Amino acid sequence: MVDNSLSLRSRIEELKREKNAVILAHYYTMPEVQEIADFLGDSLALSVKAQDIDADIILFAGVHFMAETAKVLCPHKKVLIPCPEAGCSLAESCDAAEFAEFKKRYPDHKVVSYVNTTVGVKALTDVCCTSSNALQVVESIPADQPIIFAPDRNLGGYIKKLTGCENMVLWNGACHVHEEFSLEKLLQLKTEHPAAKVVVHPECRAYIIEVADFVGSTAAILDYCGRSDAQEFIVVTESGILSEMQKRYPAKTFIPAPPDDETCGCNNCKYMKMVTLENICSCLENEAPEILLDEPTRQAAERSIKNMIAIK
Repeated sequence: MVDNSLSLRSRIEELKREKNAVILAHYYTMPEVQEIADFLGDSLALSVKAQDIDADIILFAGVHFMAETAKVLCPHKKVLIPCPEAGCSLAESCDAAEFAEFKKRYPDHKVVSYVNTTVGVKALTDVCCTSSNALQVVESIPADQPIIFAPDRNLGGYIKKLTGCENMVLWNGACHVHEEFSLEKLLQLKTEHPAAKVVVHPECRAYIIEVADFVGSTAAILDYCGRSDAQEFIVVTESGILSEMQKRYPAKTFIPAPPDDETCGCNNCKYMKMVTLENICSCLENEAPEILLDEPTRQAAERSIKNMIAIK
């Protein structure tokens, strides 16, 4: 019997060579998708990487806003997304038209938006941020300058607490994965594994963040687990990251934190799991679906990202 996954991988490698294509994959995708990626990382790091890649085609194995961001930064490259239906609950919690109306209510506010937004919201933004540099971005703005922070109320609330910024208005959005972690079950895990360090993504609720030993982005969490002397970690973010953790640090133990309802699989992003070897192969063969953006929106979104990159 032929191993279909091996056959698919061979065909994908053949198509990449034939079409001068590269695959960028997010840490939250399926392990087999991560394995065929040319570059693995978090969303913005991959999009920034895309700018330096000598390739005609970029296939983004992730959710829709990530591929949009790659296209914003790489307008002259063909950017493909294997599953355009793979959205993002956080990005979708902030509709661009609704956000434009919200923004009108605060005309003197500077807009800081998380990269987990649509290109339309980025176009309405003064400066983007990531979960790893949100604090740096907000601290780069004068203390007396009022801010709108969108779309993640949890990340925004965390940054507001760290900075003591009283002039910050939060858009009421959230990630369905990071909203669902159970404090009760997390505390039980801590009791069962007293030596374990708790690593938490800042998209989680404040009461989850309060019990963390380390709070950071996916990339920062990975680095912390490598630096730490601890041998056990309770991981409070999307469980797809466990594959890379175990690959990098095989001698260490990583325990996924459970959601309130463990039957729902809520510590898995259903959208990330929609990306498969099958639709990646089909996407490369057909060079579609392709990300297409209107130029004024793309330029406005690019400005907000470049304003972030310029912050030292």
